[in-house]
Amino acid sequence: METTTLFAIPQMPLIQPGDDLAAVIVDRLHAAGERLQPGDILVIAQKVVSKAEGRLVRLSEVQVTDEARALAAVVDKDPRVVQVILDDSRDVIRSRRGLLVVEQKAGWICANAGVDRSNVAGGDGEVVALLPEDPDGSAARIRQRLAELTGVAPAVLINDSHGRPWRLGTVGVCIGCAGLPPLWNQRGLHDLFGYELVSSEECIADELAAAASLLMGQSSEGRPVVIIRGYRPPSHLPPAPARNIQRPAQMDAFR
Repeated sequence: METTTLFAIPQMPLIQPGDDLAAVIVDRLHAAGERLQPGDILVIAQKVVSKAEGRLVRLSEVQVTDEARALAAVVDKDPRVVQVILDDSRDVIRSRRGLLVVEQKAGWICANAGVDRSNVAGGDGEVVALLPEDPDGSAARIRQRLAELTGVAPAVLINDSHGRPWRLGTVGVCIGCAGLPPLWNQRGLHDLFGYELVSSEECIADELAAAASLLMGQSSEGRPVVIIRGYRPPSHLPPAPARNIQRPAQMDAFR
């Protein structure tokens, strides 16, 4: 019987800019009596990756433009935060009171470009975290560092919490991927009754990220790294970056 298990790495410390995140993960794994195994998949919360990479902005140092002030009045947000969002965005997709959806510089369509005050040191809301500048690159570097430290190169996913059209609530999604095929195009396969699939495409990376998010939590849980053990992606699919998930603008019905 095939089984897949998930467990959060316990007692992860608060990550600071410049920390060797991979080394911290290995240390906490060893302290818990665990080791990386071939085939493991690490799902890492975006926030700790951003912290380690120094993707933090102190709001007192932000220079607010007229564009940001005008948009802040529309969405009813701190003009400094709006400026940070604009600085890390390619385009504003939707804006109304309480909502600002943009295309973030790495290509992700999300609220506030992923800019977030929660779980950032200081507790006064005066420091915000941005998404990693290159999440796929971040995942690849962490994977390589884990291989150097342990001899095992697990797949690495970086996840973030995104909202979805037509549905309430956020879900963990993958924004960085290394060592795993993020998508499985199943067109041409057949169902139980012989019907040929013509439009089925499974987002493996998002499904794994969402599963890990159940253990990570959204507030004070302190479980930013989850190991998925036992899942085997289709062997014929090559690893690819998470940016392959992004729907081209011309195919996007919501723009």
